[in-house]
Order: sequence, then structure tokens, then C-alpha cells
Amino acid sequence: MKTFRISLPSKGRLSDEAMNFLESCGLRVYKPNPRQYEAVLPDLPDLKVLFQRPGDIVASVADGSVDFGITGLDMVMEKSPEPTSILVLHEALGFGGCTLSLAIPEGWEGINTLEGLKTHAVYLGRPLRVATKFSRLTGQFLSLHQIPFSLISAEGTLETAPAIGYADMISDLVASGQTLRDNRLKVIEGGEILASQAVLIANFHRLKDSEAAQALARNLLELIEAHLRGSTNYSVFANMRGPSAQAVAQRIFDHSTLHGLQGPTISPVFTPRGNGDWYAVHVVVEKHEIYRAVNELRAVGGSGVVVVPVTYIFDEEPPRCLRMKQALSMAQPPTLAAILEKPSERKDD
Repeated sequence: MKTFRISLPSKGRLSDEAMNFLESCGLRVYKPNPRQYEAVLPDLPDLKVLFQRPGDIVASVADGSVDFGITGLDMVMEKSPEPTSILVLHEALGFGGCTLSLAIPEGWEGINTLEGLKTHAVYLGRPLRVATKFSRLTGQFLSLHQIPFSLISAEGTLETAPAIGYADMISDLVASGQTLRDNRLKVIEGGEILASQAVLIANFHRLKDSEAAQALARNLLELIEAHLRGSTNYSVFANMRGPSAQAVAQRIFDHSTLHGLQGPTISPVFTPRGNGDWYAVHVVVEKHEIYRAVNELRAVGGSGVVVVPVTYIFDEEPPRCLRMKQALSMAQPPTLAAILEKPSERKDD
């Protein structure tokens, strides 16, 4: 049996969130020694886990030394080779959220927009010096908006660059924005370069050439999609009296909007003396609809209402599995811009 490899972030918040996310999908990462850079997934024994820096994950997947990876979209867009050999399997894992943004000193009064940056560059009589770890994305963005600039590649903390004086402004990842405020910086209006979160990537050519790799990718996507869909839904159960299941269902249809995924589901409640004209009603609703669902069920005679979190909701075939299949039918991988388009949602019949 061929063993495949997936790389996860080796440290920091993204590392912890990736491990927790996989466990919530039913894929616990077993790492007996915290100092080791290898681990296993007991439920997927043919998938070996490696730990790397987020940028190195992109490079390893791109050159095929690693088959799969979880890293930030910012790193994928910044570090991927052109033309790319990376296929984005899932572009919205729901953690690691941040935004690559332009930030300027708070003391730049009256400069709040991209147009204001142009004016300020003219006032200075030179290009704006921008400190960043994301030269490609930042350069593309500033060029698109015709803002004169020179990039200063920097590692470590960027927020101090304007205060020290070796840069006029910075381009960096922003989550809460507290670090910027602590260093008297502000995000410029319209200066959001890229909204980023964790993504699942794979090497296009390894997938295309290996049916086993494709099966493993489908397995990962099935569990991820089912977990993400289930995590926003709740099962609501209630007991309701009626002459028949059809009559109970009709009462719900006539007096509420609870139709769930494909429901409601009505089933008889059996007691030692028969069901006594009692039926169990089950409907799956979005989290924000729970209170309305409970009230509507009670309004039409429901009692003993129970609400239970949903762990997984499996589609017949998740949209991203279909998208992967379509991508692998091509001779070359799609561009990152194309593959990052939101997949169309499947409509239930």
C-alpha cells in the first residue's frame, strides 16, 4: 500500500487550530513526542503527517515531495510557482482567518484612502517604502492601483518599521487589529489586499496520476465537507399527537416554515399500549433558526422538544469533490484565481 503525506503548520495558532479542526472532522493526529516533526492519523493509516512552516508547506506540495497540505491562503497565493502545480481542494476550512492589509501611521492625518496614498507619494517626491513579507501580493495590488512604491522585504515584526524609519508603511496580516493599534498604525480604507483563511491543497500531478491519491482526497473532502455542513446545523426533535403521520406533517406545513433538509421526518412513538396517536417529529435547522424552530413546533402542539448538535451531514457528492474531478480532467491545473471561485451549491431535489 502506498503511503501519502500531508503537511500541517508546525507551530503557532494555525498549527493548534489545524490539529483541532482535523480532530473535529474525526481525524485525530497522534503525535507521541511534541518535538517530532512526524505524526500519524490512526483513522487514515496510509496518510503520514509532517509538520512544516506555512510557507514551506506550499513549496513541498508544489514540488510533489508532499501530496497534501493545510496552510493559509495568503501563503498559497504568495508562494505558489507560476504556472502553478497546486490544486486547492478546499478554500474555506473556517479557521486561521486574517486579512493581508496596508497599514499606515495614525499620524498621517487626512490620508485614509488609496487615492490619498498616491497624493502622499507625490508630496514626498518619491515612491512609498512598504515593508512586507508578501512582496508578490503587495506589489500586484499597489501596481493595480497605480500607487508608486518600493518594497522592503522584512522578516519578524513589521509594525515597528514606520516608527524606526526604514519604511513608510507596512503590508501585513491583520486579525483583530490590536497589534496595529498598539503600534499606532491604521488600515487604509480599501487597503485590504486578500482575505485569508486555512485551505487544503494538493499536488495536481500526483492526484492526476494516482487513483489511490484521488480516493484519499475524496475521503478527506467528504469528512471535511460533512463536518463543516453539520457544524452549522442542529437536529430538533419533538413529540406531537395526531391521527396519522400525514396529519401531523400537514399541520406543520400549514402553520410553520420548518422543512429542514428534506423534512420534517415523522415517525410513530411506540408505547407498551400502542403508540397512542403520538408521533416524533425531526427536523434539521441552521443554528440561527433554533429558537424559531422550537417555538413553531410548540405552537402546533409539539412537546418535549430536544435540540442536538449535528456532527456530520454527508451529501451524495460534495461540490468540492465534483470540482476536483473536473479539475483533474484537464491537462494542466486551473489557475489559482479560477479554482478559488466558490463552488456552486448543490440544490436538493
